[in-house]
Amino acid sequence: MTMKNNGFKISQYACAVLLITSSIALVTYQVVEINDVAGGLLYYVAQSFLLAGSIFGLDQYIKILKKN
Repeated sequence: MTMKNNGFKISQYACAVLLITSSIALVTYQVVEINDVAGGLLYYVAQSFLLAGSIFGLDQYIKILKKN
């Protein structure tokens, strides 16, 4: 694995973790402040988890394909 490829993977994983963390933080803030979660925020959370899952899942799928 080259250094450039390694840096790209780290940035991908950092982006995925940041998306999940930000969505959880936003939901927590809304629940504490107004005791409710807006519909738009739920869409953001769903999209964040979908993208993060795709980043981690696609990488694992490619590793499995390369192994075979």
